[in-house]
Amino acid sequence: MAEIVRMPKLSDTMTEGVVAEWHKKVGDTIESGELLAEIETDKATMEFESFQEGVLLHIGVEKGQTAPIDSILAILGEKGEDVADLLKKEKASEADVLETEVVKPTPTPTPTPVEVKQPSLSSISKEPVQKISSNKSFPTLDSLNSLETKASPLAKKLAQERGINLKFINGTGTDGRIVKRDIDNFQLSTSIKGQESFVDEPVSQMRKVIAQRLAESKFSAPHFYLTVSINMDNAIESRKAINNAINPSKISFNDLVVKAAAVSLKDHPKVNASWFGDFIRYNDHVHIGVAVAVDEGLLVPVIRFTNEKSLTQIGQEVKSLAQKAKDKKLQPEEWEGNTFTISNLGMFGIDEFTAIVNPPDACILAIGGIQQVPVVKNGEIVPGNIMKVTLSCDHRVVDGAVGSAFLNSFKNYLENPVLLLGKEAI
Repeated sequence: MAEIVRMPKLSDTMTEGVVAEWHKKVGDTIESGELLAEIETDKATMEFESFQEGVLLHIGVEKGQTAPIDSILAILGEKGEDVADLLKKEKASEADVLETEVVKPTPTPTPTPVEVKQPSLSSISKEPVQKISSNKSFPTLDSLNSLETKASPLAKKLAQERGINLKFINGTGTDGRIVKRDIDNFQLSTSIKGQESFVDEPVSQMRKVIAQRLAESKFSAPHFYLTVSINMDNAIESRKAINNAINPSKISFNDLVVKAAAVSLKDHPKVNASWFGDFIRYNDHVHIGVAVAVDEGLLVPVIRFTNEKSLTQIGQEVKSLAQKAKDKKLQPEEWEGNTFTISNLGMFGIDEFTAIVNPPDACILAIGGIQQVPVVKNGEIVPGNIMKVTLSCDHRVVDGAVGSAFLNSFKNYLENPVLLLGKEAI
């Protein structure tokens, strides 16, 4: 008997998934536990193994398409089995659900037709004209592209989507016909100044969830910010000495930052907290999330029990997880469970910034770059290496005095790395 394989929920924040790759085709025999497809979630692309067995009779979501969780991903059954009734029943069930949710709209009066004088082609802007849904009749870029230009239907469609006027493209097809490759290769020349052009890209699953979670955090959690300047002279010398002493592993400034934050969280457990609405959770363990920039947004792999790890262990783990994040190979256990988050943009040339709290954490620490600036030492102005950091706090959990105490400890560890190194071996 045919069985439906539904779009799985592969992460706690996943509401829909994209089929990145099918590893089977219709007609193939599937064994339980066999790799069926790769599903792109909001955080990673994950392999999906079938829990059922049978012949693949129907694919419900083609490669590259998006579908909500629990929708039909595929149907397995016996060879030659008809699945039309099963699909019909499923569609009827979905229609019943939609019918209960739809509110009957208020009838809208039919607009009175308005006679509008058609502009001549010479007066029409070269810029794309928005299509207006009404009884008014204005020319669109699509209609203009269809008037005098030889182009394939696909080329016309792409030109309309990208806001490109076909009159500016030299066709390379038969008799100068414009084809898809001409659209793809089109570049605005300096002689066509003022011509507007754009490309619309679908929002990725990752970007959708980033937008949702950060908007919820920013507009529901009352943020406040604390900034301190840290003299990194001793940290620079300590890092140099450590890297000269160990081989081949080297530690970075980010490793020192992560370690200092972890030790400071043990000193100030009220910062190592999470907001859960009806209660606040104060975590005894320290799991630090380290924000990693990827092509489609931001991922936060987690260094577990960070305070118990040496600098070299932290460095190796951060590098490994960062590469997995960029390759979309992170697993759920590698991005879940953070109790505190660090976002470091210092290596991108950023002096100072504020970050949005990463829920359910109560705080996130934004790290700027090390800048060589004049400082006063022993009454004299001398060159100094200063790093500015900003702690974003959820005021429902952390008060100003608590956040300040944490930052002072963090500053003290980085300005006196011997105290930090005393906590754990290198």
